[in-house]
Amino acid sequence: MVVNELTCFLIDDDVDDQEIFHLAIEEVPKPPPIKCIVAKDGREAIKKFNNDKSLIPDCVFVDMNMPGMNGKETLSEIKKIERLNSVPVFMLSTNANPNDVRETIKMGAVDFLKKPTSIDSLSNMLAQIFKELR
Repeated sequence: MVVNELTCFLIDDDVDDQEIFHLAIEEVPKPPPIKCIVAKDGREAIKKFNNDKSLIPDCVFVDMNMPGMNGKETLSEIKKIERLNSVPVFMLSTNANPNDVRETIKMGAVDFLKKPTSIDSLSNMLAQIFKELR
């Protein structure tokens, strides 16, 4: 299977974390090109998914700690959208609380990732994930 472009969807309320994520993606080996769609919180993400029925990213990254709709609630809402059932969802947090890890995996997340402290570490983590999606 040849992939022309990978699309990831990042849901994170922290603008700095969004920027770090974009910088890390730029360091991931290409091809294929990687497009990143961003939502500032769970509500915005669900709205984007509901408004654009053709939006089916290759993977979704959800921050655990967001105001309004936290990561678990966002994951739950994503799992209600049938066309996204086969899309891998990765939870992100600065703190990998074992209870949160177990609960989100049980809810359907494929993995729970502790946010790396460097762009290089994040880039390496993303490179491995994207390699498996290719």
